[in-house]
Amino acid sequence: MAGTSTIGFLEQYDAADDQTKVGLALKWIRTDWRPFFKELRESRPILRTPNFTFVTRFADVTEVLSREKVFTVLPYQPRMDPVVGPFMLARDATPINWREKGIMQAVLQPEDLPQVRQMAGRLADEALDAAAAAGRIEAIGSLCRFVPIRIVGEYFGFPGPDLTSMYRWSKTTQTNMFKNLLNDPAIHEAAVQTGREMHEYLTGLLAEKRAELAGRNGGAPQDVFSRLLRTEFPAEIGFDDERLLSNIMGLLVGTGETSSQAIAQSLEQILLRPDLHERAVDAAGADDPAAFDEYVWEGLRLNPINPLIFRLSVEDYTVAAGTERETLIPAGTLVFACTSSAGFDTDVLEDPETFTTGRPAYLSLHFGYGHHTCLGRYVASVLVPEVVRRVLLRPNVHLLPAPEGKIDFQGGPFPERFWFGFGREPAVVPGGEG
Repeated sequence: MAGTSTIGFLEQYDAADDQTKVGLALKWIRTDWRPFFKELRESRPILRTPNFTFVTRFADVTEVLSREKVFTVLPYQPRMDPVVGPFMLARDATPINWREKGIMQAVLQPEDLPQVRQMAGRLADEALDAAAAAGRIEAIGSLCRFVPIRIVGEYFGFPGPDLTSMYRWSKTTQTNMFKNLLNDPAIHEAAVQTGREMHEYLTGLLAEKRAELAGRNGGAPQDVFSRLLRTEFPAEIGFDDERLLSNIMGLLVGTGETSSQAIAQSLEQILLRPDLHERAVDAAGADDPAAFDEYVWEGLRLNPINPLIFRLSVEDYTVAAGTERETLIPAGTLVFACTSSAGFDTDVLEDPETFTTGRPAYLSLHFGYGHHTCLGRYVASVLVPEVVRRVLLRPNVHLLPAPEGKIDFQGGPFPERFWFGFGREPAVVPGGEG
């Protein structure tokens, strides 16, 4: 038995007409992705549907994601460009991608990570302190979204007019760019409108920051926006104010909802396992905060934020050539590289159904793989686990009874409600300030 049906997924799929096949597959990746992908890995690891092709084994997923000139990010362009302008993440191995990724990597300095981690911890404690008297917190709005958006303001230098606007801007852009698989025009137009609002706000902020920097004799602010403004690019580089604003908008797009979902889902996985929860609390209290982080990433492997990454093939290519599953992917095929499925592949992971810390980091696909590995992965690598760590440093952290204590997506692509309880004593924070 697979999922909630008395027959297997592939048996249902094979019996359906072409239109129904597509609908079933899309439904299963929303509601039953773990058993669905397990059956595919075991019986049909590369599944060609009438509209797209699933790739489910770890080796094949990483093969697709490392062939950026064959499996391209072209499908993202019509979702991204009208919102933030021509964007590097929607280009493969092009001058704009090479140049602007390099510029942004230069200003997102690894030396900043201890500061970012401390900032995330301070903001998490602020949110938890505000809820301490009640002994419970609605985590999505008050913590999971709050901390990343405040990081966008304080570290990236894009505070926005208010938190409500920033939450909306983050959600509408993420939904359109990465979740709008059926190309819903209403979702797209909401993101385009958000792009106009962000551009107008950031144009004003750019002028303010430029005037502020001009009036300083020293001690320039170290947020990413200010660093870009203080950097003089020759005209031939082509990184003018419009390119700068495009990349600043991209920082919000890539940080808000993704980090919020990662915090909520990894925390829930830890709290669902009492014995492991106890070990995680011990690790959270260690002098080195990094000792705790693997609990978060393993929890997120068991419930990742994205089931798949999509690509468009621009030439014929045979995936898994030389194996019994080798499959020709024709040019023009939309390919779903199922990273969530790859995280359960027994070819590379031992006992993948079990929460096991200490797995090799190179098996993690949380930040993608290959040419388009997430630009902000180093910031997220301290932001997400530090928020979860600060939660577990509180006494008596526990899930509330369902439905409150279960993550609720409210029919959308992102978590919207999630409650947990905790004790009222203030946190004692090893390895950093409270």
